[in-house]
Amino acid sequence: MTRIALVVSDVDGTLLTKDKLLTDRAIGAAQRLQRAGIAFTITSSRPTIGMRFLIEPLGITLPVGAFNGSCIVDPTLKPVEQHLIPHTAARRALEVLGDFGVDIWLFTSDRWLVLNNRGPYVAHEGRTIRADPTVVPDFTPYLSKACKIVGSSDDAAGLQRCEAAMQEALGTQATAVRSQSYYLDITPPGVDKGTFVQAIARRLGISSDVVATVGDMQNDLAMFRVSGTSFAMGNATDDVKRQATHVTASNEDDGFAKAMEQILTGVP
Repeated sequence: MTRIALVVSDVDGTLLTKDKLLTDRAIGAAQRLQRAGIAFTITSSRPTIGMRFLIEPLGITLPVGAFNGSCIVDPTLKPVEQHLIPHTAARRALEVLGDFGVDIWLFTSDRWLVLNNRGPYVAHEGRTIRADPTVVPDFTPYLSKACKIVGSSDDAAGLQRCEAAMQEALGTQATAVRSQSYYLDITPPGVDKGTFVQAIARRLGISSDVVATVGDMQNDLAMFRVSGTSFAMGNATDDVKRQATHVTASNEDDGFAKAMEQILTGVP
């Protein structure tokens, strides 16, 4: 394996178990990387507030990428770089999500807004990001401040069709990709987890050849494409696994830690 200088990891389905727990083995692996001189950070579809609890135990000192990398913040969550969804694209995204009848959320830089706090995944998301939503009667006043819009649904196949329709409707006006089988994320155009990886590599003055990335979902493919080495989790879809350099164990079997141990020992 090429000598790795930077590891960038996804969070949900990768670093965390299905119960949103960070295992001791994962913490230890991240800390061992940094003791070995390998830089480490995370990027996620989560809002900034939903990443706070990970920074200290993982010993992260680099910026982290929230909202699929479109919002870069330092370890104190102070913004380094932030992008918003264009107003017209945000409005169109709401129309498409409405056509498919999915539950809709809107995130600004500091708030999670919902129309219905009893949607199928609202309680789940609250536990995930350790924050509560604000119920609003209408998203219109917030469209100019949208960092991310989410369509959530327990119909995975239907959400996949919605993803395709959204990509066709928005074109290059925004990025639309599923971060979970039940979440479709709409984020600002031209920025994603891949551009976040590139930004951190530039910050460190290293090439993409010495970057390793770890993930499990379609939104992680952007960082796979710009890194020299990539690991798909064992719980990833076959499509994601096919596009990774390596496949590790699942997030329920410390797949992240096992991938880091491969990097540390130089095992291909």
